[in-house]
Amino acid sequence: MRQTIPFLAVRWAALLIGVLQLPAAPARAQRLIQKVETVPAGEQWLSPGDALQVRLTGTPGGRAAFLGGRPLTELAPALAAGRRGVYQGTYIVQPTDTLGGATGRPLWLHLRLPDGRRDSLPTPAAVRLLSPNQPLLAVTRTTLAHLNYGLGDDRLGGAKLGYLDSLVVLHVVGRVGGQYRVRLAEGHYAWLPLERARLLPPGGFVPASLTGSWSVQGDSLADYVRVPLSQRLPYRSQMLENPTRLVIDVFGATSNTNWITQRPGLRALGAVYYEQPQADIFRLVLPLRHRQSWGYHLGYEQNTLVVRVARPPARLQLRGLRVALDAGHGGSNVGAVGASGAREKDLTLAIVRQLQQELERRGATVVLTRTGDEGPDMAQRVALLQRQRPALLVSVHVNSAGSAAARGTSAFYRYVAFRPLAAALYGQMQQTGLPGWGLVGNFNFALNGPTDYPNALVETAFISNPEDEKILTDPARQQQMARRMADGIHDFLKSGRAKGVRGWLGRQPAEQ
Repeated sequence: MRQTIPFLAVRWAALLIGVLQLPAAPARAQRLIQKVETVPAGEQWLSPGDALQVRLTGTPGGRAAFLGGRPLTELAPALAAGRRGVYQGTYIVQPTDTLGGATGRPLWLHLRLPDGRRDSLPTPAAVRLLSPNQPLLAVTRTTLAHLNYGLGDDRLGGAKLGYLDSLVVLHVVGRVGGQYRVRLAEGHYAWLPLERARLLPPGGFVPASLTGSWSVQGDSLADYVRVPLSQRLPYRSQMLENPTRLVIDVFGATSNTNWITQRPGLRALGAVYYEQPQADIFRLVLPLRHRQSWGYHLGYEQNTLVVRVARPPARLQLRGLRVALDAGHGGSNVGAVGASGAREKDLTLAIVRQLQQELERRGATVVLTRTGDEGPDMAQRVALLQRQRPALLVSVHVNSAGSAAARGTSAFYRYVAFRPLAAALYGQMQQTGLPGWGLVGNFNFALNGPTDYPNALVETAFISNPEDEKILTDPARQQQMARRMADGIHDFLKSGRAKGVRGWLGRQPAEQ
């Protein structure tokens, strides 16, 4: 054994030296293509007539192609943020195409240089072709499913076309990333987040329905419009002014309404009627008797579309009024933080508690979306408010900006019919000595989305501004802001009394 060990050691040393002296393996050839993508990025489902757009980034001066040799154009640097080697191509999907087939697969993009070198790379996400002969259907999962106008997104989400009830049937004609593209009617499309819907098994028909004859009536709480359909169709609603009215488009519906029965008890609605602006859009036009809309709720009972129209409070005064207050953020959602460490969630709750006391002192009943440092999400807050059915909502927040120079107070609203509440709050908040930063409309915030009641959001001041932060953290100034917001609600109610009731829009027969 003493002789064997040195022999083996020498043998293994020789082998190791031999390995180390082997010629190095050739380096892998440098890729000619650095990146390929579909535009917009993400998995895509396409229908005939849609544009398939692809982009390749690689070595400049070559010939790029996809889909069996269809060329891509190399962009001039001026069209590609100064870069060279950016190639783009567009293809309009034809009914006879197969592309990625029924299940989808990535597309291969190719690049060939003048010296003969070649490279190919697949798109990161799959492309699928939808068959026009087998409609793809989905139904909404929740009562807060929303439709977006497009694929845009920011911290507030995409710009919303509106909200839908649960189990509404939609015709899916495409997909990009996390959103379905849905066809509402001829020439009308929207985008639906995937998590808000579930796909149905194949074999269904494109959603459509004839309308039945309506009933319009009131009870002790509200006025109601009921339109029978054969299935739950998507819709879009608007609150319009001059004259004040609700306009609701039901997509996929065609009139078979031969009468509209208007029963006693109506207090908010005038002489309702309908229009058929195109073959697959049925439009309800609901004139209101008051110049100020107090909101409405839209949803289904079985397959009957129901519009519940809120009435003005019996007395347009704070005493006896049911007011909802929302303290922004809460729990793990801290919100903005100031230089001193002051947190938005704490400041909004402190101000809302002061506002609650002020409103209750004036005789109002107050509903809170949170009473402590809990953090209900937006869906939970909206669901709570819809159950409580307040006369109005004020959401209190603290603003922040990238520049410490920004300061002042502001108010936000989404629907123009609710602008008067935001304007009244904004006017009173400036009486605190804070400069006016702005009155902002079409605000795409979750708590401004419901149409059930007038609502507004107040950004009290900028915590990112040292002077504003001192105001926000001063209990006396918090109380002053609370009083001014209560005065703003009072001014809104007072303006409603001044506007009054528009009156009957002509005598209403029992049946139409």
